[in-house]
Amino acid sequence: MMRQMRENTKWIMLVTAIAFVGLMLFDWGMDATGRTSGSMGDIGRVNGTPVQYEAYMGTYRNLYDQTQIAQADPISTQQNRELEQAAWNQLVDRILMLQELDRRGIDVTDEEIRQAARFQPPPEFRENPAFLTEGNFDLVKYQQFLTNSADPQLFPELEAYYRDVLLQRKLSRQVATGVFITDSELWEQYRDVHETTLVRFVPLNPAQRVPDDSVTVTDAEMERYWRDHQDEFEVPARASVKLIVMPRAPTNADSTTANLRAATLLDEIHAGASFDSVGNREAAALRPVTFQDLGTFGRGTMTPVFDTAAFSAPVGRATGPLQTSFGYHLLLVSNRTADSVTAKHILVPITRTEESEDAILMLADSTDKLAEDLTLEEVGRIMGFEVGTAELNDAFPFLPGVGMSSDGADWAFQEALPGDVSEVFENDQSFYALELVSSTPGGVTPLDEAKRTIRSVLLIEKKLTVGTAEGQRLVERVKSGVTLSDAATEMGLQVRTPGPFTRQDFVPDLGQMNAAIGTAFGLAKGSVSDPVPTQQNVFVMEKIDQTPADSTLWLAQKQEQRQALAGLIQQQRLQDWIQGLRTAAEIVDRRAEVLTPVDDSNQTPYSPNLLGF
Repeated sequence: MMRQMRENTKWIMLVTAIAFVGLMLFDWGMDATGRTSGSMGDIGRVNGTPVQYEAYMGTYRNLYDQTQIAQADPISTQQNRELEQAAWNQLVDRILMLQELDRRGIDVTDEEIRQAARFQPPPEFRENPAFLTEGNFDLVKYQQFLTNSADPQLFPELEAYYRDVLLQRKLSRQVATGVFITDSELWEQYRDVHETTLVRFVPLNPAQRVPDDSVTVTDAEMERYWRDHQDEFEVPARASVKLIVMPRAPTNADSTTANLRAATLLDEIHAGASFDSVGNREAAALRPVTFQDLGTFGRGTMTPVFDTAAFSAPVGRATGPLQTSFGYHLLLVSNRTADSVTAKHILVPITRTEESEDAILMLADSTDKLAEDLTLEEVGRIMGFEVGTAELNDAFPFLPGVGMSSDGADWAFQEALPGDVSEVFENDQSFYALELVSSTPGGVTPLDEAKRTIRSVLLIEKKLTVGTAEGQRLVERVKSGVTLSDAATEMGLQVRTPGPFTRQDFVPDLGQMNAAIGTAFGLAKGSVSDPVPTQQNVFVMEKIDQTPADSTLWLAQKQEQRQALAGLIQQQRLQDWIQGLRTAAEIVDRRAEVLTPVDDSNQTPYSPNLLGF
């Protein structure tokens, strides 16, 4: 148990985030400025405090390792770039917070740390089987472990953990306390999702009912709209590219391999090995295999293939492999009734084998070398690839077959000239290479090109004005004693009567959280509204009924509601506070100057341009 707990503690120290902003916890033996012996220098400053290379790389390594553990595929170039920026942001935020802790004189006593360690175990400890009694966390077992532990690493690590957590907690109280939520605010929030109203309404539908040629939009009106709404006509930079895509999805051969592996495991189980022992062994062997007790489930709960097998497989005998979109399953049904099944399964997912992964890496490498000297069409002919065409824009760099292609977009918009061929880029879905055909810088759409869109907008606005006038005539007919239904029929309109709805619901034909919804709740029972214009329509409505929220039920849950809402407000305050510190701070980022890039062809897992080797 000692070794297990020591490993858990180190894991906690590696990934524990500062409570309210998710900042990475790094070695307390080095302060946030990185002032240690043998420092390689600073890569930036925060309000004059140096950001040291070692501290930056320590944070970056932690992020890199966690990301790599969490995914099967190698970390892509784009992911690595995001990790580098995340490490910088976390380190800057941490320095700002330490500066604020110092400015406010916030500290933690040894006694506070001892009390927290005794009575407030880290969340991961609460889930450790060694400290559970009948499935519940047993504080006595945990305290006995602390008392009897002879591990010299444990207590310094716990002290560092609690010192950090308690400091953040104290700072959090100072920054985000004082959240006061009135009963009226709580009631309003509760009412919005529990009070319902029932109306009948007439949509005037002016967009369809008012002919285009009955309203006039002048050139002067379109020019005025264009001048007043320049932000609406901003267009991103665009590029036309040729592309080669090498998908990273598993191949048919990979599927066959997964199937054979599942079949081999099934043979082992049929030969006498227990289902559980095989499942636990495979799941623990650093292979992408899942062993799961599914419990009891009803018909139609699982995917069709799995569902059919579960309700037809022999009880007590493993069956399979069953293929679903998740991979190949081995199934063991332990109990079955007419409507339910109790079962467990072993899932062998379809992933690229090591040989398959090596093959596509070699393919990408060969393509990369050819692209240094040839056009993409020539590369395609040699490698047997289809060369496609696509349009890129720098606001949403999506390519068919590739997905988000930030690296390709950076190359196309910042480095390439027409005719240039890129290196081979990669993301989670594919390897890909581009050839720039042409590019157009971003800017504002010229008036002549924007006129068609502007005319459509102004046309709707003018039709809404006509529709509002028509709606007023409808209202006058109702005021004269004609029912809403009869008045609508006279004008060739229809009455809609949706079911009861709340202020938060989307109502067919009426919309969501707009002026019409507000009017529906504000009307008195039996009354008819004036015309209510929204962005695309005009409505006249009549109130039928309204069911208020139950104040007794609200009172019964008010305290839980207050706590939940206060937590959300505090979290937002803390985030805003951190952002405020950033905005006011003098932050100098020298990474581009200090961390000189080197040849990517020699890249190692930690980006050699950052590590310096």
